Amino acid sequence: MTKTLKTRRQFVSTTMIGLLATPSLLRAQEQEPSAVRRNISSFSADPWQDHFDNLQHGAILCDIDSRAVQYWSEDESVYKLYPSSVPASEELTRRGYTKVIRKVEGPSWRPTPSMKERNPEWPDYWPPGPDNPLGTHALYLSWQYYRVHGTGDTRKIGRQSSNGCIGLYNEHIAELFALAEVGTQVRIF
Repeated sequence: MTKTLKTRRQFVSTTMIGLLATPSLLRAQEQEPSAVRRNISSFSADPWQDHFDNLQHGAILCDIDSRAVQYWSEDESVYKLYPSSVPASEELTRRGYTKVIRKVEGPSWRPTPSMKERNPEWPDYWPPGPDNPLGTHALYLSWQYYRVHGTGDTRKIGRQSSNGCIGLYNEHIAELFALAEVGTQVRIF
């Protein structure tokens, strides 16, 4: 009797688990494959052709919604995907096409006039160093005050936490800095 009862319990629990899993398995099979691939971190990996006409000088795509930065080299031999911080609000977000106009290793930082209005306690100047808000490297964009830069505050990555710039882990911006050149196309969307 004990053996039969144990077998029935096993049968019922196995059957219930199978029945509970069936709807999600069916939903997964019903969905059509999307043109946008998703990796395990939920970053969207868009094809460059959806955003750029060509890869002359390479391309950087900053996706505000998925909080990711993608890079393609001009010859398509290098592709990178990085988690990023994005602007804290829509008012601080600028979207569109720009390009890298300058690269600085060990950047200094000055808050913009609007940052000083919001945060008058901030210093007027911050020299290069490990605590600098721009991290170890910065790619200056053709839009005044906008950068793709590093951050030593790793809590910001993956969050809406910047004053308009796109932030990367310092090791990621160092890698992107080495890959990108002045003239690299950038799209923030």
